[in-house]
Amino acid sequence: MARYEDEPRSRHETRHRQSLSRSPIRRSKALPSQDDAFQDKALVKTTPPPEKQKPNFTTTGRLAAESNTVNSADGQAIVLKYHEPTEARKPPPKEAWRMYVFKDSDVLETVEISERSCWLFGRERAIADFTIEHPSCSKQHAVIQFRYMEKRNEFGDRKGKVRPYVIDLESGNGTMVNGDKVPAGRYVELRDKDMLKFGHSSREYVLMLPPAG
Repeated sequence: MARYEDEPRSRHETRHRQSLSRSPIRRSKALPSQDDAFQDKALVKTTPPPEKQKPNFTTTGRLAAESNTVNSADGQAIVLKYHEPTEARKPPPKEAWRMYVFKDSDVLETVEISERSCWLFGRERAIADFTIEHPSCSKQHAVIQFRYMEKRNEFGDRKGKVRPYVIDLESGNGTMVNGDKVPAGRYVELRDKDMLKFGHSSREYVLMLPPAG
C-alpha cells in the first residue's frame, strides 16, 4: 500500500490522509506574547501611549512571490511552484536510482535520477529538469523528490533512509503511479519498478534500482 506523506511545509492547509492501492505495473507493451491584551483596567490609564508603529520592511505577499522567480530567455518572469523541503537529500551512491522512459516497447531515454535530489517535470523549458512536451501536461507538472525520512521498525527504533517521492503540482490532468491517479499537492512514496505517467501522455517513466550485488 502506498503511504501519503505530509504536504510540503509551504502549504497551510491540511487534508485527510488517503490510501492508494498499488497495483502491479501494467505497461501497454513488452510539497508571540499576549500579556498586554489582558491588563487590569486600573492600569490602563497609567500606561504610556503606544509607540508609533514602525514601517515593516519584511518581504510579504507579492514581493515574496516575485523573489521566487526565474527569468526566461524572452525576459518573462516565471514564478516557481515548488521549493525543496528541509529533508531533501541525494540518495547514497549504492542506491543509484534510474528512470527509464518508454514509448510502447521502446526505451527512449535512461536518466540517472540519483545524481540530484529533485527533478521538476513540465513543459516550461526554462525551469524544468526534465521537459515533457505533451500538450496535456502542465508547465510545472510534477516533481520527483528524494527525502530523508525516519521510520520506526517493529522494535520501536527509528531508522532513516533517503527515499524517492512524487508530488503532483496541481497539474491540469494529473499524475499517475502504476495506473492510479495521485492526489495533488501530496508526497507519495515511490518504490522500485514503479511506473509514472503525466497527463494524457502515453510515455511511461519507470524507476528502478540496480540489482543487489
